[in-house]
Amino acid sequence: MTETLRPLPFAGRFFLAWAVIFRVLFDGLLAARVARALEGPAELPPAPPPEPTPPAPVETKPAPPTSLPLEPALQLLALFQREGRFIDFIEQDIGAFSDAEIGAVARVVHDGCHRALHGHAKVTPIRAEDEGASVTIAEGYSPAEIKLSGNVTGSAPYRGKVQHRGWRASYLVLPTPVTGHDASVLAPAEIEL
Repeated sequence: MTETLRPLPFAGRFFLAWAVIFRVLFDGLLAARVARALEGPAELPPAPPPEPTPPAPVETKPAPPTSLPLEPALQLLALFQREGRFIDFIEQDIGAFSDAEIGAVARVVHDGCHRALHGHAKVTPIRAEDEGASVTIAEGYSPAEIKLSGNVTGSAPYRGKVQHRGWRASYLVLPTPVTGHDASVLAPAEIEL
């Protein structure tokens, strides 16, 4: 393995010069080697390239969560509007209507939205028990599937009553939008001429 020579700084050369003067005077072999070195090439071999410095640690921020496309949600909302006039019902000020009138309209909205939902999606209950049934929730339950309410203390198992069975979407099939479709238009304005 060949050792690469590196130039000495001035202070090192100054000290070495003083030390070599006395050693050359009193050591004949060293004097011969110094003489040969002085007759040799004046250039030092090229210094090796500097060792790469590792890059400074870069502070990485987690990527922002990618948002899901809104188009499928808007399509489903448009289906509820088209089949059940859902947005019309929600946006209507119902304070001036009687309960009987609201009930009659709610039946139409319900039927249309039910038809739209079951025509494009399948939903199933998360819990098989009827509402009001007593249940025990074991350790390791999924908080996404079960929301505990009331006096929640300690750790599982929990005992309680089913207030709502919950819903899970098994599948969702939406119409393929045509080129140029604007999903933000939930229902076009209707103009009679």
